[in-house]
Amino acid sequence: MKRIAIDMDEVIADANIRFAEWYKRDKGIEFTHEQLNSKKFSELLPADHQYLIKEYVYHDDFFVDLELIPGCQEVIEDLYEKYEIFITTAAMEFPNSLLPKLAWLGKHFPYISWTNIVFCGDKSIINADYLIDDNVKHFKRFVGQGILFTASHNHDVEWDVRVNTWDDVRKLLL
Repeated sequence: MKRIAIDMDEVIADANIRFAEWYKRDKGIEFTHEQLNSKKFSELLPADHQYLIKEYVYHDDFFVDLELIPGCQEVIEDLYEKYEIFITTAAMEFPNSLLPKLAWLGKHFPYISWTNIVFCGDKSIINADYLIDDNVKHFKRFVGQGILFTASHNHDVEWDVRVNTWDDVRKLLL
């Protein structure tokens, strides 16, 4: 059975919406859906508000109940019938995220065993045929095929295999 490694943030969990919610809560400024999908969240903020990004991601509650990226649950469930699925998230950068991310995955993907959830820094350690990720830096030493999932921060990034939605993933791998 072939293996697919799937990143969490901006691939199955929408952290951008959380950034926007908290920024509106703290600064009263709201961004449109188009703005959130056009640039990195940091590029939307004035220089004197940049500190909030790190403040948010290091907060215990930031990752607790992120919204799902549309279509991911259905497609991953279908992929699970044909592939061995691993969720691989570079969570080590944000240690407070470990337990909330694990709980989030248990809630939304209960059929994926804890043995198939990998909290790591360098994703090249993952032995999989495919890695679906929003950041090409994770493909550099990865031995399988990197599949770039389009996110607000990677519109200008060149990569041979790109998907824009989970329906694109379905068409590519099922």
